[in-house]
Amino acid sequence: MRVTSSTALLTDMYELTMIDAALRSSAASRQSVFEVFARRLPPRRRYGVVAGTARILDAVEAFRFTGAEIDYLAGAGIVGEQTLDFLREYTFRGSILGYPEGECFFPGSPVLTVRGTFAEAVILETVVLSILNHDSAVASAASRMTTAAHGRPCLEMGARRTHEASAVAAARAAVVGGFAGSSVLEAGRSYGIRTIGTAAHSFTLVHDDEEAAFAAQVEAFGPGTTLLVDTYDVTRGVERAVAAARAAGGELGAVRLDSGDLVAQAFTVREQLDSLGATSTKITVTSDLDEYAIAALNAAPVDAYGVGTRLVTGSGHPTAELVYKLVAREGADGRMREVAKTSASKESVGGLKVGGRVVEDGRAVEELVVSCGTVAAGRAELDRAGARHLQVELVREGGQIVEEHRGDGALERAQERHLAARDELPYAAWRLSEGEPGVPTRHEAV
Repeated sequence: MRVTSSTALLTDMYELTMIDAALRSSAASRQSVFEVFARRLPPRRRYGVVAGTARILDAVEAFRFTGAEIDYLAGAGIVGEQTLDFLREYTFRGSILGYPEGECFFPGSPVLTVRGTFAEAVILETVVLSILNHDSAVASAASRMTTAAHGRPCLEMGARRTHEASAVAAARAAVVGGFAGSSVLEAGRSYGIRTIGTAAHSFTLVHDDEEAAFAAQVEAFGPGTTLLVDTYDVTRGVERAVAAARAAGGELGAVRLDSGDLVAQAFTVREQLDSLGATSTKITVTSDLDEYAIAALNAAPVDAYGVGTRLVTGSGHPTAELVYKLVAREGADGRMREVAKTSASKESVGGLKVGGRVVEDGRAVEELVVSCGTVAAGRAELDRAGARHLQVELVREGGQIVEEHRGDGALERAQERHLAARDELPYAAWRLSEGEPGVPTRHEAV
């Protein structure tokens, strides 16, 4: 879904006031390196998942100050005329390097590196973080859920539990994390995501009885549809659902369970379906599922999971805890210098960095992050260590977007990349319990 309106005001006021003051001090034009990374992972997370990269590229492309944005800033007295002149001509002309969408990350991983002048790079902080933190949180939750599902499909159904725009972004991020479809039609239109859904309890309740509701749905969508069988009595609902499909000349596609003890009901309903000869009819479960509930359902005869609230809110962690920090800047002598915060609990590691992953016998054993003067020097060090390179070029010097990271096929490639990266992790990284990151991070300077 390409952004057609300006994204320039999707930012915090202090981004512009910093530029206003930096233009006065002449620091605005200093070459700078900003890095997105996580100091730590949210509790119970053994790895994070990069998601939102394509949306960031769209946002950067649309980051323009049109007359409407300039008029607002001037009228509100946010910045002075010198800054307004700068903003009128603003376009990002730097470069962006980052982990590709779907890749796993750990504390200290240089998820995104933005290079340019201080003014043109700092202004992207808020919009970059808002996209990455939201989408990566959802993708990380989705990854844990699809891991817990052990190959059974997971379907996203959380639109009604979040902001309407976030719902579309969450559906996309869920697919990055391994989900097979979404109930949100805009996600289908914008990103080609498979859309799913048949009927809610209100559909059954608006009819005079359950038989009439099932007959109407089967007539509309055929016997292969999914019927919601727990509006009233589940046992009778299953009987009526199977009968409705057979009356239409076919076998029922699936039943959906949305309440009660889902584990016990799944066993009972499977036994009932089999006794009725509906052995091909599948069982889909919904109702406030998260990765723990899905794991608990592993032993039950469930064929698919529909997940809503917990998914779109990051399953208790609505942010990936990513930050955007200045790690290097040009000095008065024209040379680049490392900079870093040293404040307690918010320290950072200075310098341009490249990231790689050391893999032995098919399993990741270390995240190697190299502080270096140039990307080439860092990559050479990764090669010496036998590490897989993790960063790719997203925006070339001069602001040219690398199109392969968005548009047709990008989402499918991101999901494939994630599943491959997750399979490469050690088994400990797949655990749902508290624990250390699945792969340790080692910093090295060259």
